[in-house]
Order: sequence, then C-alpha cells, then structure tokens
Amino acid sequence: MIEFPKHSEKDILRFRENRWWLDLTMGDILDQIVSKIPEKEALVDNQTRITFSELRDKVDRLAMGFLNLGLKRGDTVLLQLPNWAEFVYSYFALQRIGSIPVLLISGYKQLEVSHLGLLTEAAAWIVPEFYRNIDYLSFIEEVRAKNPQLKYIISVRAKKETKLFSISLESLMDKRLTEDDKKILYTKRPEPTDISHILPSGGTTGLPKGIPRTHNDYICNVNYLHKVGDMKEDDICLLAVPVGHNLALLNVVGSILFGYKLVLLDSTRPADICTTIQKEKITYMPTVPSLIKRILDLENLDSYDLSSLVKISAGGEPSPPELVRKVKERLGCRYINEFGMSEGLLCRTRSDDDIDTLCYTVGKPCSPYDEIKIIDEKGRELPINTDGELVTKGPGIFAGYLKNPEENKKAFTADGFFRTGDLARIDHSGNLRITGRIKDIIIRGGENISPAQVEEILCSHPLISDAAVIGMPDKELGERVCAYIKIVDGKSIDPEDIKQFMERKGASKLLIPERFEFVDSLPMTEAGKHDKKALREDIKRKIGK
Repeated sequence: MIEFPKHSEKDILRFRENRWWLDLTMGDILDQIVSKIPEKEALVDNQTRITFSELRDKVDRLAMGFLNLGLKRGDTVLLQLPNWAEFVYSYFALQRIGSIPVLLISGYKQLEVSHLGLLTEAAAWIVPEFYRNIDYLSFIEEVRAKNPQLKYIISVRAKKETKLFSISLESLMDKRLTEDDKKILYTKRPEPTDISHILPSGGTTGLPKGIPRTHNDYICNVNYLHKVGDMKEDDICLLAVPVGHNLALLNVVGSILFGYKLVLLDSTRPADICTTIQKEKITYMPTVPSLIKRILDLENLDSYDLSSLVKISAGGEPSPPELVRKVKERLGCRYINEFGMSEGLLCRTRSDDDIDTLCYTVGKPCSPYDEIKIIDEKGRELPINTDGELVTKGPGIFAGYLKNPEENKKAFTADGFFRTGDLARIDHSGNLRITGRIKDIIIRGGENISPAQVEEILCSHPLISDAAVIGMPDKELGERVCAYIKIVDGKSIDPEDIKQFMERKGASKLLIPERFEFVDSLPMTEAGKHDKKALREDIKRKIGK
C-alpha cells in the first residue's frame, strides 16, 4: 500500500468542525444526486445520452466488474481516455471501491505512462487501442515491461481482440447487479479522508510529479468553485478541454455535486464547438484562452446560434484583456477569468466585478477559507500591490507530492503555506494578479510542459552536447517550445532527425520542440545555469516580438 502525504490531525479536525469539508466521498455525491433528480439528463457524448439514475447503474456495474477482476481498495489505476462517457463511468466506479484513478492526458506516450505507472505503482491501465494519431498498441508492451506490477490492461471501444489487453471495459460492465452485489459495493466505500485520485503535475524538474487529492479536499475545491460560478441544476456544461486535466475534472465532479448536465465533446475544432453549443443549448463552457480566441476568429461565427451561452470560464494560461472584451462584444456572455492549480488553489472573478478586474486580475480565492499571501525570498509577507511569490493554505489545498519528501520540503513554508512558484500581487480590493513565473515551465495552449524533461531527452542524443529549452511567444497558443541546441564539435544534425529520436524515446507530441536554434555556445548565469532570460530575449528578437 502506498504511503500518501496526509493533512495534519489539527487541520483535519478544524476543517471538519467548521464544515469546510463536507465529509462525503465521490460515491456519496453520486448517490445524493440520484436520490434528488434520478430522471434528469446527466451525461451526453458522441454515443451516449443518459440520466443520473442510468449513470449510477453503469458506474455500479463497472465497479462490481472491477472488483471481480481483482482490483481492491488502495489500488491505483492509470485512466487514459479522451472525452468519452467511459471516462466518467471509470472514474466514479473506481471511487466506489476505493481504488484510485491516476489521470493521464491522451497525448501521453510510453515515457510519461511508464513513469507515472511506476511512481503510483499502478495495478491497471484503462486505455483505447487508438486515439487520433496515437497508436497505444505500439507501446503497450514497452510500458508493461517497465511496470512489472501492472496486472491488467483494459481496452475501451476496441474494434478488434488482441492479447495485449487483459479485458474490455464493456465486458466488465455487462452484468446486471444482484442485491448481494449492491451490499458488497456498500461495504467497499472508502473514507472521505482517503485519496480520491492522483493528478500529474506540469513538473519543473523533469518527469511529472504525482499530486494526490483526497475526497474531502477535492470536493471542497469543486463546491466553492461552482458557488462562485453561480452553477445551478438547469445549467448545461460543455467540456471540449481534455478530461485528463484538472480544469475539466473539476466540472466532471461538479456536474454530479450540483446536478447539471455535462456534454463531453471529443473535438476542439471551433466549428464543432459552436455546433454543439447550438444543438445542446449550452449555458456554460470552461476552457482555455487560446481556444476561445480560435472560436472568435471563426469566419462564419455569426451563422451559429450561441445565445444560450451565459458564461465562459478561462484558465490554464493568461487571458489577454482584449480577449475578455471581445467575448463580451461578440458573444454577449459573462467572462470568468480564473487561475487554478492541481494542488488546490482556485481563484475566480465574480459576476459583479468591473471590466478592469475581469481583464487584469484572476479574482479572489473561490473558497473563503483558503488563505493567500505574497512573500519575498526570505518568506516575509509583502504589502499590497507588491510582486512576490504567491503562497496558499487551507481546506482545498493538497497535503504534498507523492513519494517526494525533498520536493515537499521545498514546496511548503515553515508555517504550512504551499509555494505556488508563481509571481503575483494582491491589489487593494483583495484581487490577485499573476505577474510572472518563478518555476521554469512552458504553457502551450493551457498545457504545462517541463523544459527540464525536454532537455533531458535532447541531451541523451549522442550528437547533442548541450540544450536549453524555453517558451517562445505565440499568438495562437501563448507559447510554443523552442530548443537552443549545441552540437558536438565537428558534427551536424537535422531538426527532423532530432524529432524522430525523441519519438523513439517515447516523447509525446507536447515535448517535441517546434523550433530549433543551433548555437556554438549557450549563455550562462553567474550561478552556472543556462541564462534563459537571455535566450527568451533572443528568440523574441528573432521572431519579431
């Protein structure tokens, strides 16, 4: 059994006594919403349209299937599915029996899957045969070889039988439940303080870290996020962002806690999104700014009836002020500017905020009980309107990274505040403005990419003697990955050869640089590190920004 970081007994008692934690599990909130609105439409995807009672039936049948397969409380399961209803079934079915989903985005390949499998000691992996241009069958054996503890590989929507899979998800849920089955499931309920799921971080020091979240602290996040967003049962939410992301998962869980309809869209094409908004009468869409921009740039935008759309929330990357204004002008809906972390802190603007607050801040913490402050390098709290590191603590914040005591020592202050790694300031109204990053990450279209991870792969190439990876400005995605490369003396190499090398190493598409700059030497700081500030200025000059 994995040893997870835990909240202190003092904090647990305080969070419970004050009812900041609801002391419910994911299975509990599913039961509650079914008892309240069983026949209300709950979930829609490209193959499915079901009510809350039908959803619970599928979840419970799958939960029993997982038990019969051999999964048990405390087992971790890699969950790598696109925006399909099967993601929701799997997520809640695992919660029913106390197993722990490990959320993987669809784009992860053998490098990240193998790493996260070992880190979390995964007993199973739920995955399709193919998705878009990714052939998962091609690297299943490699992942299995590196993860000897992986007992079951479960297929979803497979079109052919193969020995690479242990069993199909569909076969696990094809048996109707008996009364005895229901009694067995009832006994498998985990505790609200148990780990609900594990999210991968957008790590800054190599491969992703594991972020364990308990039922209590995550439902706390979801509850206050949705209250600030004024979400109601009659809302209809469209998820076009990948369900493997925290930004999407908050709404998967929120749809169960608040009882609104969830529409999963397996496409980020603006035309498909607008068609779905029109067809399903979508009222709310959580997304990222780069996707909103693509929608607004659609030539025939006015030909769609988007009048049902009441609010859009945008996080994962900064929202340019001109985009906030343009949404109000073109779509006539409310723009919620937000900032969130898989580790727990969630901030949002409010419905009565003025236009400057919407354009230039990410609002206040959603939970009134999550504290934030700005500190200097010595940990001293700074006054308002002063830039420093954003730190936070409270009932919605995680307890620490998985199997990473050294990182946890650095990640928390002496008084228990989590260091976000973001530069920020708090204004006189208490609103938060993100002004920069201390942590070295690239944010490409809302995806966090670790430069260190890319550099490690590049430097394993026999013809590359050094590499420094930075984010270069991009109009569409905010940033793209740029690699400055120093070649071994007297040798030469083509960018395409480097890309193919990285693919053979199992790197996902996200990690492969979109621009290469070949240099004789890399600038260094006085501390002997790559001078990435100088490289960022250099690439800005080269691309004319």
